[in-house]
Amino acid sequence: MNKDQQCQFAGIIPARYASSRFPGKPLAMIGNKPMVQRVYEQASKMVDIVYVATDDKRIYDRVLSFGGKAIMTSPDHMSGTDRCAEAVTAIMENTGKLIDVVINIQGDEPFIKPEQIELIMKCFTAGKADIATLVRKCEPGEDIFNPNQPKVILNSEGDAIYFSRAAIPYIRDAEKSDWSKKHVFYKHIGLYGYRSEILKKITLLPRSPLEITESLEQNRWIENNICIKTAVTLWESIGIDTPDDLERAKVLIDHFN
Repeated sequence: MNKDQQCQFAGIIPARYASSRFPGKPLAMIGNKPMVQRVYEQASKMVDIVYVATDDKRIYDRVLSFGGKAIMTSPDHMSGTDRCAEAVTAIMENTGKLIDVVINIQGDEPFIKPEQIELIMKCFTAGKADIATLVRKCEPGEDIFNPNQPKVILNSEGDAIYFSRAAIPYIRDAEKSDWSKKHVFYKHIGLYGYRSEILKKITLLPRSPLEITESLEQNRWIENNICIKTAVTLWESIGIDTPDDLERAKVLIDHFN
């Protein structure tokens, strides 16, 4: 981390064992390392303070075994955001360090680039962001209709104003196959930064109508007038949600190294 930065950052990697689609995912091996270790090492290239926040002793012990830092959290959290909120409070209590901004780094993205984390950090050091996240411009002809890849609309300041699983905005006078050629669509990349006090605040907010409708918690924050600053990344997110994704990652790791 740049010594001139005024914010104290901490990278927190939420990692739970009981995934319905891929149990034990954080401990799945990619090459000679478990997935959680690869995420941890990438995050540590940019952030000085990095912890894995988990509800499972097997993950906790594995992180300690490779020299990482981990903290146990409740098994009852509904999201990684909630897990990060518990973790940052405990980390500050245990270390006595004030953490200004938490970077929530997805535990299933072993190819996360330090440059992407840096983009999030710059949103806080260059401005007054409360929450920051990444977006990527979709290329003309790219599939924008996959509901598992949320899209986001930005205002003129680069703030997110709505997240959707649908392709938004709707283009009235064009065939759907031409939409991505007629307008710039932004795909959401699931890397977040939050000011610590905002992180605590958003976990106390009740689920909102738009969050429930889209199953996207970001809309809860927007509905409660919390600004989400975005930064544009050129790199695609490569998440691992299933065993099939893991097999593809094993092929990619040779190029990544």
